[in-house]
Amino acid sequence: MEEQTELTVGSWKQYGKIAGGLLLGGMILFCMLILLLRWVNPPFTAFTLQQNWKELDKERYNLREGWLPGNELPDHLKLAVIASEDQRFYAHWGLDFLAIDKALEEKQNRGRVRGASTITQQVAKNLFLSPSQTYFRKVVEAGISVLIEVFWTKERILEVYLNIAEFGPGTFGVNSAAQFYYGKTASRLTPEESARMATVLPNPKLIEPEPPSEYVLNRSRWILRNMEQLSGRSFLPKPKPELDTLAIKPDSLPVLQPVDSTEYLRIADSVLTGGADSMRTLEY
Repeated sequence: MEEQTELTVGSWKQYGKIAGGLLLGGMILFCMLILLLRWVNPPFTAFTLQQNWKELDKERYNLREGWLPGNELPDHLKLAVIASEDQRFYAHWGLDFLAIDKALEEKQNRGRVRGASTITQQVAKNLFLSPSQTYFRKVVEAGISVLIEVFWTKERILEVYLNIAEFGPGTFGVNSAAQFYYGKTASRLTPEESARMATVLPNPKLIEPEPPSEYVLNRSRWILRNMEQLSGRSFLPKPKPELDTLAIKPDSLPVLQPVDSTEYLRIADSVLTGGADSMRTLEY
């Protein structure tokens, strides 16, 4: 009986070592995958694989086809998504604890959940996870986000985010979205168009940048104001100058003297009787 018990305990220890080794090996391989993605553009993500393409009457496409490198993405486009989604992007390491504290405080005081996900967390979720709202997924997402921050640069995180994020139903990547909504590449988007693109990120299934709804117009103006505060540059469109109806003042017009009818008749009579030559001798 004792030998059987010792055998059972020994078997469980052996199984535990095997499971631990597999888990450790899987973690190492996953870290290597994240490191590889620092330079290799992914052809698909977990979100594109979970998308119901038949329902949208679209064909799944390779994300690499329309991929724009980071140096071809306009600075104001990057700034627009930072101003909209993660204003402390350059200050945190994947998790914004200040935003999390504010979200928890708002939930406690107002009973509603306020988004606190960073851009890095959204990259982790889009690449490897699902949109399900569970605590387990959030814990895994947080761990992957820290790994991404360790292995990638901030510019690479922005590049991947803009090239894999959904900007409309079944429209993944900012370049595909720019061509669909504006008929041009993302490299040619204006600051106003970039701000409108950023407005759809919280809910790309329901919000579209073009034609803009009242919400999109208001939200994009809010994003442009935040872009100005973050960068110190001017992005809000300047108001068109109104036509100044008083630019020509009545006082500036020449005063016309009244015509003496007697003198007018004299001149006319001279012309009729003397012909055209007589007009040269007239003094006005």
